[in-house]
Amino acid sequence: MPEGILALSVRYESEGRTAPMDAATLAHCRATYEKLSQQGFRVLAVACAEVEERANYSAADERSLIFAGFLAFSDPPLPDAADAIAALRREGVEVKIITGDGDLVTTYVCRQVGLEPGQVMLGEEIEKMTDTALAHSVEKTTVFARVSPAQKNRILLALKHCGHVVGFMGDGINDAPSLHAADVGISVSSAVDVAREAADIILVEPGLSVLANGIIEGRKAFGNVMKYLLMGTSSNFGNMFSMAGASSFLPFLPMLPTQILLNNFMYDLSQITIPTDNVDDDFLRKPKQWNIGLIRKFMVFIGPISSVFDFLTFYVLLHFFHANESLFHTGWFIESLATQTLVIFVIRTTQNPLRSRPSLPLTLTTLMIVTAGALLPFSPLAGILGFVPLPGSYFAYLTTATIIYLFLVEFGKRVLIGSTADAER
Repeated sequence: MPEGILALSVRYESEGRTAPMDAATLAHCRATYEKLSQQGFRVLAVACAEVEERANYSAADERSLIFAGFLAFSDPPLPDAADAIAALRREGVEVKIITGDGDLVTTYVCRQVGLEPGQVMLGEEIEKMTDTALAHSVEKTTVFARVSPAQKNRILLALKHCGHVVGFMGDGINDAPSLHAADVGISVSSAVDVAREAADIILVEPGLSVLANGIIEGRKAFGNVMKYLLMGTSSNFGNMFSMAGASSFLPFLPMLPTQILLNNFMYDLSQITIPTDNVDDDFLRKPKQWNIGLIRKFMVFIGPISSVFDFLTFYVLLHFFHANESLFHTGWFIESLATQTLVIFVIRTTQNPLRSRPSLPLTLTTLMIVTAGALLPFSPLAGILGFVPLPGSYFAYLTTATIIYLFLVEFGKRVLIGSTADAER
C-alpha cells in the first residue's frame, strides 16, 4: 500500500532533483493519495533506493527510499453493476464487498454502484478479532477492505457459521482459497486458471445481471423439485397403504403387475414437464432451504387422504357395480391414475390453485395422461392389459370423487403449510 512506501521514504525526487522528505511534503503526498483514492483510482506508490549489487535481496533492503510519485489506475464498475446489485437485493441476497484494496477507493466504488458501505472493517481490525467476535460483526458489516486471502476465508467461514449460504465471486490467484471455502464459488471466463478451477460456476456471459437471473432460475428449479417430491412421496405412500389394505380382504390381486407398471409409467410420464412449470412469485422472492419435515408431513397426512378415496372406490366397485376381478382392476387403475396425477395442480402452489397458473406443457401432459388412462379400457389394448369397459355411471362417480379429493388435499395442504410457517416463526 502507498502508506508503507511513504513510511520508508526519507527523500523524494522532483524535477530531476532529490530533497529530504519533510513533514509538509509527506502530508502533501498523503493528501494526494487520499484524494486520488476518494475519486476511485487505485494508487501505487513508486520509490527507489541505491543498493550494492549482490546475488540476493530481501525486505530489509527496502529502506531509506527515494519517493518518485504515484501511479493511478482507473477501474470503473461494469455498466450493469448497480442494476445487478439492486436486483440481488430484491431477491433477498445480501451483497458484501471483500477486497484487498484500500477503504477510500472501495467506499467510492460502492457508492458508484448504489451500495452504502457504512462502517468499513479493515484487515488490521480482523487480525485482532477472535472468530466469535468476527462472527458477531460480519452480519452487520457490508464492506471489508485491505484484507488478506486468509482474512477473506475467515469472513466467509464466519458467515457460514451464522447460518448463511455464502457465494463468493473472484477472479485472481489470491481468490482461489475463498472460492473453495464458499458454499458456491463463482468466477468468470477471463479469470486466472487457478480461480476457474476452484470455482463451482464460471460466468461466460459479460456483465453481472446473469447472477440475479441465475439465482431466480435456481429457485425455480428448487421449487419444481419440491413439487415432484411432495407429489411422489404422498401418492406412493397412499398407494402402498391401499395396496396392502386391499390385499387383506380381496380374493384376488388388487391390480395386476403389468397394470401397476403401466400406472407408474403413465404417472411418471405426466411429470416430465414439471421442470417447465411456473413458480409463484412469493416463492422466488426469498431463499429457500430443504424442509424434510414438510415432505414427511405431506407423506404422512396427504398420503392417507389418497387411501381413503381408494377404499371408497373399492366399496363402490364391489357393492354398487358388483365388480368382478377385471372390472375392479380397471376401476381402481383409472381412479388411482386420475387422483395421483391431477393432484399436481393442487400441490404445485402454496396459493389458491385457481389463481396460480401452471405451465402449458404441464397442463397438457397431465390432462393427456388422465384422458389416455380413461380411454384404455375401450381401446384395442384393453384385452392385453386385462381391462374391461366401465359403465358411464362409474365415470360420474370418478369425477365427483376426484373433485372432492382435490378439495381435501387443498385443505390439508393449507393446514400443513400454515403449521410449518408458524413453527419457523
